[in-house]
Amino acid sequence: MSHPKTPLPVLFFIAVMEKERGLFEGVKRELEEDLGLVLLQSRTYDISAYTTYYEKEMGKPLWKTFYFFEKLKEPEFLIALKHRCYLIERQWVDSGDKRSLNLDPGYLNLSKVVLSTFKDYAHRLYLGNSVYGEVTLIFRDKSFQSLPWTYPDYRASHTIDVFNQARTIYKERIHAYR
Repeated sequence: MSHPKTPLPVLFFIAVMEKERGLFEGVKRELEEDLGLVLLQSRTYDISAYTTYYEKEMGKPLWKTFYFFEKLKEPEFLIALKHRCYLIERQWVDSGDKRSLNLDPGYLNLSKVVLSTFKDYAHRLYLGNSVYGEVTLIFRDKSFQSLPWTYPDYRASHTIDVFNQARTIYKERIHAYR
């Protein structure tokens, strides 16, 4: 029989999509209050190489960067972080209700990468307060691996590489909690 136990804290990240490069710099400090400083930042890339999903709402080109933060926190913090990111996004909406900034928070631990969303689907679990969680990468055979529903840019080698780097950082930091 299994027994309840408190999960280890996790490493949070935010996938940032910007209409203009550098917009996130204006809100990064606000997020650093809860999450700590940025430990690792991916390269910035044009998301249109992977999807056109956001173009109607946000235009193009759209630039995406992953930011990983220093403070390890409990996994359920993802719910509050998703709502905080939503409120920040709403500050960057133009008169036509089009966003200039898209913030998608998630976390990783040693075995998986979890994304948050307000949209339900068959492979997503309800976490609470309108937020769903999706395991989008799993760690197997010494690297993160995609799943059938993993977004195309998360499947890219440069994305897998940065998540593997973040996992190495997390692994070093989590030893203090054991």
